[in-house]
Amino acid sequence: MTEHSTRAIRFAAAYALLRMAADVGDHWIQSHHQALTKGQHDENEGQSSRAGRIACTAHVATYTATQAAVLLTGSRVLGLRLKPSRVIAALALSAGTHWWADRRIHLKALAEAIGKEEYYALGGPLGGNYALDQSFHHAVETAAALIAASK
Repeated sequence: MTEHSTRAIRFAAAYALLRMAADVGDHWIQSHHQALTKGQHDENEGQSSRAGRIACTAHVATYTATQAAVLLTGSRVLGLRLKPSRVIAALALSAGTHWWADRRIHLKALAEAIGKEEYYALGGPLGGNYALDQSFHHAVETAAALIAASK
């Protein structure tokens, strides 16, 4: 097997592990309180920006711990031999951007800046804002998997 095919296998496995862990962290591990509170800002009719930051930070901590546990366990079981420094860099990228997006105000501003405000505003709990949030996370997880799989 060539170094290129080995790297491609490491990338595919790292992406699958990160993606699965992200879904578990976002939908099973995240508490109801975190989900409801993480996007709160002072301009939201008296809702506390501090409470939103705390809830988002707590969510991202458990989300990142879930990704770390799955990625490290999967790497060991599959014999991927991912470099710890690359795994840390991948998880840092995932955590930082996840916090940024889950505060909601930033992702909404991005959607507005690129003309997606109507799509973002589509109603329901699984509306446009959720779809844009998830696609943003998928894109970042792809980049994180590339980092984790690199030399």
